[in-house]
Amino acid sequence: MFPNFFGNSSAATTLHQLVRSGRIPQTILLAGPAGIGKATLARRFAAALLGDPAKIEHDDLSLESNQTIVDDREKWQADKRNDDPLLFATHPDFVTFPPDGPLRQISIPQMRLVKELARLKPLHGSRRVFLIDHIDRANEQAANSLLKTLEEPPDHLVIIMTAENPYDLLPTIRSRAVTLPLTPLAHDDMLAFLKTRGVNHQERRLGLAGGSPGLAVSIDLEVYDQRRTAMWSLLQAAAGQAPFGVWARHSEALGAKKAEKLDLLLGVLYLLLEDLLLLANGIREIRNADMLRELESLANTVTFPWIRNAVKRVDDLAELVRRNIQKSLALDALAVALRPPGQYGSIMLS
Repeated sequence: MFPNFFGNSSAATTLHQLVRSGRIPQTILLAGPAGIGKATLARRFAAALLGDPAKIEHDDLSLESNQTIVDDREKWQADKRNDDPLLFATHPDFVTFPPDGPLRQISIPQMRLVKELARLKPLHGSRRVFLIDHIDRANEQAANSLLKTLEEPPDHLVIIMTAENPYDLLPTIRSRAVTLPLTPLAHDDMLAFLKTRGVNHQERRLGLAGGSPGLAVSIDLEVYDQRRTAMWSLLQAAAGQAPFGVWARHSEALGAKKAEKLDLLLGVLYLLLEDLLLLANGIREIRNADMLRELESLANTVTFPWIRNAVKRVDDLAELVRRNIQKSLALDALAVALRPPGQYGSIMLS
């Protein structure tokens, strides 16, 4: 099928058969968790259609050179980004539109550019392929702008979109796409993938990644441990198992790190809460296996309603991330909201 693609054989087989048949849907949606290989599969599919895979792989957003471009644009003024919408197009007939700016969103100017570029004929062959990565990060205006292209796409254009949750998209967009779900990789597929990358701490990466090859290779374990230490202190304070002042020191340090992103901290919180829930139900196969003893201790003191409330409140914060809320204040409020009744009087003691 597709070279160097691991797992999700059903989706890969479907796309491979479409290439062989020549009957290509004009809009395809690849849906699944972050880092699962959606954009990778899109590039492999495009290479099978267009040829010259090496050029297409130059647009892999995980490459350091491309990541530097995306990171540098965060410092640009919004007007400058709007005047120069972000895209990658090393191959003349393959264009990638990734999230842009400090909030990593798909912008209206990008989707307007999709409409403009869609009219151009292929330079080679009979097709052009556009990859809109993370279409679920488009606001309603940007999504509506894309919808105009999806309603009447030129015959030569194939649009591939990726999204973590297809139900975050407008129903009118979802209905115009052939959706292929991608799921976390099985243990053996993950091991095979990691062996090809030669990364260190493979077992730990395997546990933390939860079947996501992209996360397994990209996670910086040292940075992850720093974030986990901070989020663990928040949970301990929130559960009343540690003085609030311990968390307050972490909160102050996080507030001073302007480059630290709230969504990354919330991702660590989700993993810790997932482990607490598993342990509370007697399941010891957890993501943060090196913290088993500490997590078990906390799991034995909190209740299921507390964990459920904590997850809901983290969900609420995740919804606000795109509004650029202040991370320290948001996390402080989370810790206070989860604090058990009767412990508020000593909340700032250390």
